[in-house]
Amino acid sequence: MLFQTPLNFLLSADRKLKRSITITYDVFAIALSLYLAIALRLNVYVFELHTPEVLSLISTIIVTIVCFINLGMYRAVLRYMMLPALSNIFFAVFLSATTLALSGFFFHTFIPRSVPFIYAGLAILTLGGPRVLIRSVYYQVYKRKKPNVFIYGAGSAGRDLASALIQGAEFHPVALLDDDREKVGQIFYGVRVYHSSEFDDLKGLYSPVKVLLAVNNIGKGERLRLLEKVSHWPVEILSVPSVEDIATGKAESTEIKDLDVADLLGREAVEPDMALMARNIEGENVMVTGAGGSIGSELCRQILRLKPRSLVIFELNEYNLYKIDQELNNIKERLHLDVAIIPVLGSVQRQNRLEKTMLANEVHTVFHAAAYKHVPLVESNIVEGVRNNVFGTLYCAQAAINCNVRNFTLISTDKAVRPTNVMGATKRMAELVLQALADKQRDTTFTMVRFGNVLGSSGSVVPLFKQQIRKGGPVTVTHPDIIRYFMLIPEAAQLVIQAGAMGHNGQVFVLDMGEPVQILDLAKRMIHLMGMKEHIEACGQDGDIEIHFTGLRPGEKLYEELLIGDNVEGTGHKKIMTAKEYMLKWEDMSVLLKKLDICCHEFDENCIKEILLKAPTGYSPQN
Repeated sequence: MLFQTPLNFLLSADRKLKRSITITYDVFAIALSLYLAIALRLNVYVFELHTPEVLSLISTIIVTIVCFINLGMYRAVLRYMMLPALSNIFFAVFLSATTLALSGFFFHTFIPRSVPFIYAGLAILTLGGPRVLIRSVYYQVYKRKKPNVFIYGAGSAGRDLASALIQGAEFHPVALLDDDREKVGQIFYGVRVYHSSEFDDLKGLYSPVKVLLAVNNIGKGERLRLLEKVSHWPVEILSVPSVEDIATGKAESTEIKDLDVADLLGREAVEPDMALMARNIEGENVMVTGAGGSIGSELCRQILRLKPRSLVIFELNEYNLYKIDQELNNIKERLHLDVAIIPVLGSVQRQNRLEKTMLANEVHTVFHAAAYKHVPLVESNIVEGVRNNVFGTLYCAQAAINCNVRNFTLISTDKAVRPTNVMGATKRMAELVLQALADKQRDTTFTMVRFGNVLGSSGSVVPLFKQQIRKGGPVTVTHPDIIRYFMLIPEAAQLVIQAGAMGHNGQVFVLDMGEPVQILDLAKRMIHLMGMKEHIEACGQDGDIEIHFTGLRPGEKLYEELLIGDNVEGTGHKKIMTAKEYMLKWEDMSVLLKKLDICCHEFDENCIKEILLKAPTGYSPQN
C-alpha cells in the first residue's frame, strides 16, 4: 500500500510527462553514479569539478541518453519491461562507461582508470534498479486482481502463454503442469513446473478458475487420452490454437479459446489427395449454390485455395452472401490469388436465373449445397421443403445440362436413407432426380455425396450445448440412447470435392463417418470440460448442470444409416465408398414430379406425403 499512491500516479500520468520524469531521473542517476564512483575510488566525498570533469560528465550523460532513446527505452512501458530491456540497459551503460574513459583521455580529465568500471556497476544499479523495482511492485500489487490459472504443457507453447498472461490483465498463471518428470522443478518467468499428478494438491493451494491446454505437438490419440484425463478435473478446460492455425495466421499463439470441436469429436481427419481436389477446380469456373451456408461456405474456402479461374457464389440470403463474399476476398488478398469471385443473389427455384448465371460465367463445375436441412422446420413447412430440396435440385440440374456444365455434385445427407421425416425424403427424392437425369444424358456427370452431421454447423448440438451450459442449464438431449455420425466441416468439404472428382454419372458416394457418437456422452464430456458435473434427475445423479430429456422430435430417428442395400464398394480413397441403389427412369420420374408440382401448387400436404410414400424413397414417417 505504501507504493500504491506514487505508483498509481506514475502509471496514470500523461505519456510525455512520464518520459520527462524518466529522462530527468536518468540524468540525475548518471551524475550520481559518476560522483559515487570517484568518491569511492578517492575515498573523499567533497572534491572540486573543473572544466574537463564537467565536459566528461556532460558527454557521458548525452551519449547515455541518446543510446537510451535509440534503444527505445523511453518507449518501453515500465510495468511490462522484460529481459530485452535490461540487456539494452547493460549495452547503454557499457557505451556510457566507454565514453567516460575516452572523454578523460581527450579532455585530460583527472579520472583514475578504475573509475569507469566502478561507474558502470553503479550505473546499472541506479538506471536498471528502479525500472526492475517498479515492474516488480506493479506485478505483485496488480496480479492479485487476476484470477489464477494453470497451464498444461511446459513446452514452448506453454512458456509463451505464461509470458503473455503475466503481462496481460486477464489471468495469472500460478503453475505449469506437465507429464515429463524431467521438466518438474524448472521455473519459467517465475512460474514453477509441476507434474500433472499433483493437480489435486495444487488446486487446493491456488484455487485456479481454469486450466489452459498448451499442448500442440502430440498425436490425436495422445490428445484424446489427455482430454479424457483432464475432463475429470473440477475446473474449466480451455486451449490455445494448434501450430497449424498459428502458422497460417488464423490465430495468435496466446489466443485462449474453447476446446476445438475436433477435440470433442475424437476423429482424426485424413490428409486430402491434392490431385483429386484440384481435378475439377484448378483453372476452371466453379459455382457453389447455398454458398452462405455451413457446408457451402466451407466448400468456397477450400475451392478458392485450389485456384479456380472464377468462383460463382450463389446464395438466396443477402447477409450470408455479403459475409462469405467479404471473407473470400480477404482470403484472396491475403494469399495473393488471381481468382474472380462473383457473388450472385438468387434462388435455386428459378431455373432461368440459374441458366443465365451459368452461361454468363461459363461454369464447368457445380456444387449444389442449397437446401433446407433442419428436420423440425421442414416438417412444419412441407411445401417449401419440397420446393427447395426437390425442385430446386431439379432446376439446378436442368440448368447445368442446358449450359453444358461438365460436373454436378449434390450435397446429400444420411437422413436420405430410409427417411422418417420429410427433409430426408426430399433429399432422397433429389438423389433420384439426379440419377434419372444421369440415365437420360451423358454430357453432364451427376454425383451425389451423402454424409452425416457436421460439427459446428448451424443447428449443430455443440454450440447449442455450450450456450446452455454457460446459462447454467438445462442441457437438452432428445433421448438418452440417441446416436449420430459426426464430421468436421473442413473434412466434409474436402471429401465432397474429392468424391465429385472421382464420380461416374449417377453415382452415390458415402463418406466414412467413423464411429457413431452418443449425444448424451457428448453432452457429459462438454459439461466436464467446462468444469462442472452433470445432474440427471432420472438417475438420481447430483451435479451442477441438469441434463433434460425432451423426447424425439417429429421425424427424428434414434439411429441414422448411411447406406441403402448391401451393394457397397470401396474406392481409391479410404474415406469414400460408393453405393449401388435403386433408381427410376426419367419417364417415370417426370410423371412423379408433375404430380408433386401440382400438390405443392395447391398446398396439399397430405398429397405430398402420399407421393413421397409411394416413390422409391423408403420414406416411413414415425407419426
